Amino acid sequence: MAQLSETYACSPTTERGRGILISGDPRSNSIAYCNGRSVIIRRLDANLEASVYGEHAYPATVARFSPNGEWVASGDSSGTVRIWGVHGDRALKNEFRVLSGRIDDLQWSPDGLRIVASGDGKGKSLVRAFMWDSGTNVGEFDGHSRRVLSCAFKPTRPFRIVTCGEDFLVNFYEGPPFKFKLSHRDHSNFANCVRFSPDGHKFISVSSDRKGIMYDGKTGEKIGELSSEDGHKGSIYAVSWSADSKQVFTVSADKTAKIWDIMEDGSGNVKKTLVPPGSGGLDDMLVGCLWLNDHLVTVSLGGAFNLFSASDPDKTPVTFSGHMKSISALSCFLQSGQKTILSSSYDGVIIKWIPGLGYAGRMMRKDNTQIKCFAAVEGELVTSGFDNKVWRVPISGDQCGDAASVDVGSQPKDLNLAVQTPELALISTDSGVVMLQGPKVASTIKLAYTVTASAISPDGSEAIIGGQDGKLHIYSINGDTLVEETVLEKHRGAITVICYSPDASLFASADANREAVVWDRVTKEVKLKNMLYHTARINCLAWSPDSRLIATGSLDTCVIVYELDKPASSRITIKGAHLGGVYGLAFVDDNSLVSAGEDACVRVWRLVQ
Repeated sequence: MAQLSETYACSPTTERGRGILISGDPRSNSIAYCNGRSVIIRRLDANLEASVYGEHAYPATVARFSPNGEWVASGDSSGTVRIWGVHGDRALKNEFRVLSGRIDDLQWSPDGLRIVASGDGKGKSLVRAFMWDSGTNVGEFDGHSRRVLSCAFKPTRPFRIVTCGEDFLVNFYEGPPFKFKLSHRDHSNFANCVRFSPDGHKFISVSSDRKGIMYDGKTGEKIGELSSEDGHKGSIYAVSWSADSKQVFTVSADKTAKIWDIMEDGSGNVKKTLVPPGSGGLDDMLVGCLWLNDHLVTVSLGGAFNLFSASDPDKTPVTFSGHMKSISALSCFLQSGQKTILSSSYDGVIIKWIPGLGYAGRMMRKDNTQIKCFAAVEGELVTSGFDNKVWRVPISGDQCGDAASVDVGSQPKDLNLAVQTPELALISTDSGVVMLQGPKVASTIKLAYTVTASAISPDGSEAIIGGQDGKLHIYSINGDTLVEETVLEKHRGAITVICYSPDASLFASADANREAVVWDRVTKEVKLKNMLYHTARINCLAWSPDSRLIATGSLDTCVIVYELDKPASSRITIKGAHLGGVYGLAFVDDNSLVSAGEDACVRVWRLVQ
């Protein structure tokens, strides 16, 4: 069996010029946010504990814990709200189509009986409040003419709802049933976020006009503003209150976060300005924040979380991040004697992970082009992308040195290093293969079939090239030329991946017709057959260091682990390993497997025999 031991969660989806509204549960010290169709719940005090809810049919946009922490209400881009259990099997309690367009924010009433949601839609249907058990409407929400970016429920009686949006308005509603009471047009740009204080006495709106405006929580009247002295120099995207209702926390496009003391008269003065670590680029703009217990959480445009201490804001923040896009490649190797995992996503981001610790930094490259495939050995990273180039990148710690690139003439399909002599690299393209010796092309070899996958033996003496026709062509490498030795025909679909075992006595191949085969390298006989348990194409293969186990990852979201000495039917199946498909596999040790996929998450599995 396989046990999930660690999850390296993805970062939230962000968009330039837009804030993101994350939520927290003070009981479990957990936050909830969205990436793609997934809702991620992660513990702030246990970074490797994260769970993913992936039942939305459309991209998820916002998620909120219920007041008792037992339920989550999450909205998506289709206007649907799903209400599901935090614990156990994530049972779906209810699902409602609330708006005709994207949901940008939602909030629970303090008694946990009602939900208000706001966002985009047709006509006046930009805000809706409803009973969470029946979906019954509990009010009419007139007054907005454009997308409503944020909404909030007054946490004490008498109940009130406040909304704000792209029409620069802040609207106030009394109820239930809720009815329009009054509107404020004090902002001169998008009103991005509105939040009630925990005691219900006040609420605040923040805007792209750099203002924060305070209102009376019961009457909705304006009572004060955040001071412009030492204020934000860019759009304010999000705001969060302290538990005692005496301070607020804001983040801005100016790459700073600020703690404000709130006076009785509704005015606010900067108490502390926080500057999260970063390179100073666009990715360091702050787009989300949350004050949860002693944690002051900021989220940057690049997806980095910084956790400051509210009781000691001068303390160096804890930083962690993750991928924001589908992971396309994965590698595990030794760096300075330590097991290191590198994962690369579609957008060209490479992240370093340490088993047992998690996030260990982003590999900073001077060339941030997209990456299609890569291979890593100690001290060097070899990447290929969509620009017909292969890059050899020296690595030291989190830094990438000056890279040397070579144009291989067409888009690389696969990339392989001879592990014992990594200067030698084999690059496959549609029409053939290119052999590299260091940063230079040693030879370009045209082949008479369409190439789909390739592998090179650890000692660099042999290459296996797979074709669209399902055949495996085995070549001996003689200098910078290939000499065909034999052709193996067993697959019934295009070859998708080929991989030598670490001891080089075996190799495995897999195809688009969901079958994997293990071969004896010397006799070319099939060592393990009937590996036909996936329901879609196999994307990746990995061998355990002792060459005893082989794992396959598929478009069907599953990982299957086979033991060579046992029939294929005695396999270990990890169902639903990654929403959208598995695209990367590597063994950390003989009993630990790491996987990555379209959900932008990396997971470590402990294999128990």
